[in-house]
Amino acid sequence: MRKIIKFFTSLRLTVVLLAFAIVLVFIGTLAQVDEGLYNAQARYFRQWIIFGLDLFGHKIPLILPGGYLIGTMLLLNLLAAHIYRFQLSTKKIGIQLAHSGVILLLVGQLATDMFAHESQIRFTVGETKSYAESSLDYELAFSTDAGANSEQVITIPEKLLAHSDEIKNENLPFTIRVKKFWKNSEPNFRAPMMQNAPPLTTNGVAVNFDFKAVAETKTMDDKNVPAALIEIVGPNGSLGDWIVSGWTADAGMLEALQQSYARQLGADMTKQIIGNLTQPQSIFVNGKKFTFALRPERNYLSFSLRLLKATHTVYDGTDIPKGFRSRVQLQNPQTGENRAVEIYMNAPLRYAGLTFYQYQMTAGQMAEAAGATPSSVLQVVRNPSWLTPYLGCALVATGLIVQFLFHLVGFITKRKTK
Repeated sequence: MRKIIKFFTSLRLTVVLLAFAIVLVFIGTLAQVDEGLYNAQARYFRQWIIFGLDLFGHKIPLILPGGYLIGTMLLLNLLAAHIYRFQLSTKKIGIQLAHSGVILLLVGQLATDMFAHESQIRFTVGETKSYAESSLDYELAFSTDAGANSEQVITIPEKLLAHSDEIKNENLPFTIRVKKFWKNSEPNFRAPMMQNAPPLTTNGVAVNFDFKAVAETKTMDDKNVPAALIEIVGPNGSLGDWIVSGWTADAGMLEALQQSYARQLGADMTKQIIGNLTQPQSIFVNGKKFTFALRPERNYLSFSLRLLKATHTVYDGTDIPKGFRSRVQLQNPQTGENRAVEIYMNAPLRYAGLTFYQYQMTAGQMAEAAGATPSSVLQVVRNPSWLTPYLGCALVATGLIVQFLFHLVGFITKRKTK
């Protein structure tokens, strides 16, 4: 027991862990060049053990502690030293407060990493949304009529599509066979007057569009849009092959694609092409219609937000953004709330454990020039431990100030006695 206590309270352990943390930050930063920010975070900082490194295109057979292991060991080391050497005295109160603040910061960061979730609400003026969408992850959604003006939605995560050959769900009367999956894809319109290869399938969106795999993007400004070639097999046999792609149901990517086509082909042709791309795909099984699409992963809310007005202002005589402001109508049938709220920079809406930040906007002269309906994008953050950094920093600052004042008073008192 003495050896265990000595190990966890050792200053040497602290130094070793901090050294590993420096190495991990250095390696993780370099890895972003090849793997991108999100992949580097997942592989190096959100892991207990790291098996092998990929740096500058080379594989290095090395085992290192991951961010979770280093953080947990530092927390245990600090707690053990704090408890073992704890002295309840006036002289040590500042140190105890500072240590408590550091402990709270470590616990809060771990909780944030494990439980925080970010998503987005994208809507145009007059549109109402009762769900937020992931900016990175997708899901294959099947919807069918459930009666009483409602619908049943069954979703399959993108990760399951990527790693499964056959998918069955008790709520679906058919089997999904995944023939191909592309982490990142690109659509190409099958122009009638151009030489096109045979379509991937003669069903749905593939009649008018080809989809091909492209290299996985690593930058923060780009986004991986997946696609898959699936076969749907019903009780009486195959219902055909279908292409499902994030390009058909991701509003953000559709907007970017529409702008690209508009510059090349004009507004009328673009409208027709985008209409073909977003045409719903559906099948009939046992007399029920199932409409399906690969869409951004949704997080449904118990209330709704309606965009009343999107305001984008610039500084006079320039095109430099001055402010973005969204006026939304919040309606919650459970509580009876129905009120208008302003959301703008540094003034988010906090409601039902969520924080809504103003993120992006297409309004004002920008929307007029693009011929688009004014729209806004809100960043939705769920972080149960959002207060811990403030409390932790406050404790550390208070502890350091108290300890400094205690020594200052003692020093002044000694000088007076002399």
